[in-house]
Amino acid sequence: MTDKKRIMLIDNEEGLCRMMEAVLLDNGYDVKGYTRSFEAVEEFRSGDWDLLVTDIKMPGMDGLEVLQKVKARDPQLPVIMITAYATVEMSIQALRRGAYDMLTKPFEPEELLYRVKNALKHTQLLEENRELREELVGKFRFDNIIGASAGLKDVLAKVEKIAIRDTSVLITGESGTGKELIAQAIHYNSLRKAKKFVAINCGALPESLLESELFGYKKGAFTGAKENRQGLLETADGGTLFLDEVGNLPMNVQKTLLRFLQEQEFLRVGDTTPTKVDVRLISATNADLKEAVKSGAFREDLYYRLNVLNLHLPPLRERKEDIPLLAAHFIALQNKKFATAIKGLTAEAMEAASDFAWPGNIRQLKNVIEACTAMESDDYITLPVLAQFVDLPLIGADREQSVELEAEGEEGDYAKALSRFEVDYLKGLLRKNGGNVEAAAREAGMNMATIYRKMKKYNLRREEYA
Repeated sequence: MTDKKRIMLIDNEEGLCRMMEAVLLDNGYDVKGYTRSFEAVEEFRSGDWDLLVTDIKMPGMDGLEVLQKVKARDPQLPVIMITAYATVEMSIQALRRGAYDMLTKPFEPEELLYRVKNALKHTQLLEENRELREELVGKFRFDNIIGASAGLKDVLAKVEKIAIRDTSVLITGESGTGKELIAQAIHYNSLRKAKKFVAINCGALPESLLESELFGYKKGAFTGAKENRQGLLETADGGTLFLDEVGNLPMNVQKTLLRFLQEQEFLRVGDTTPTKVDVRLISATNADLKEAVKSGAFREDLYYRLNVLNLHLPPLRERKEDIPLLAAHFIALQNKKFATAIKGLTAEAMEAASDFAWPGNIRQLKNVIEACTAMESDDYITLPVLAQFVDLPLIGADREQSVELEAEGEEGDYAKALSRFEVDYLKGLLRKNGGNVEAAAREAGMNMATIYRKMKKYNLRREEYA
């Protein structure tokens, strides 16, 4: 199969048609010329051609009619019109019917090549954008959000209903639970999916910058404002604006945002003329906005405007059955990115990971898996490697041992004595076993996770005893 771009030429002047054909063939294009427009249109099939170059003034079927018939079959095909009578009216008519460019006779071969390259480049960019949109839509399909827990299924059922509604959504949940991923899923499954999804973290910018970043500013509004600048609301026109950590919005920004939600218009900083846009607002917070309303830190009227529809994402500790699925997903991503072949976690490591509370939620799990795949040299991520990156919980016999010690122990001198004993005991174990944590744990009858946790607590490094 050839990678050459396929170009159809139509011109009733045989000499000009053959000249164009020769020039394009010499420059690596796959070209076929026609001197009769009826024949060309009859043989035209959508998808067979990358570009059409046609004269306008031809007997029988003129170029404008050719353009209309071809565009009806292949709307995305770029068409260059050739004319010796380039009037403004004719150019407007051709462009309105879908022509990409106009080429006026007489022209040099170099100009023809230049126009052809531009038209094909434009088509390539359109195709890349289409593929990107399809990739994004695929990426944020509901079935690509990992998990099988009842809590997640309940959220996704709501997302499916919310996506098609063009109303404001407030997503709540702890940091790292995937609020922006859910916001993207809402956008890419809505009627706005062909337009932009624009995100801003309201807690990452100082108050002085946040207002101009969101709403833009007029030239001369403040020192350094040398030109008019579009804000994120205008950038997202027709699409979705996602406000993360919305609870951090300062009062002056809350006031402007409220006006936008009420009127679909706002004032740029330093401007007196309102700017109208069509934007869906999705916001997220890990704070209690109801408490912020009570304390006066957040406007009550804005809260109800943002919270028309509400989604609450459960923390990972309430979705324990999703941990193995998420871990497998993140391992697969790392394998694909770095051409590795990690098969998963060992049974012992998976038990520890499932018992862990994951205070940083999915984001923390993702980061830990990435770190583990970088450090692991075996086929599976082992407990010693996992224990380097998280404070693992006590499991099995070690948990019972810990409970007994806590029941017997008291604060003060006893706790200090116990700590001194643990340090000395651990040092002795590590020294005796040459820094081999697995062997030390086996000799002590303890779980390796416990040994690693205590080594971290007392700042002991196995390398010092190897």
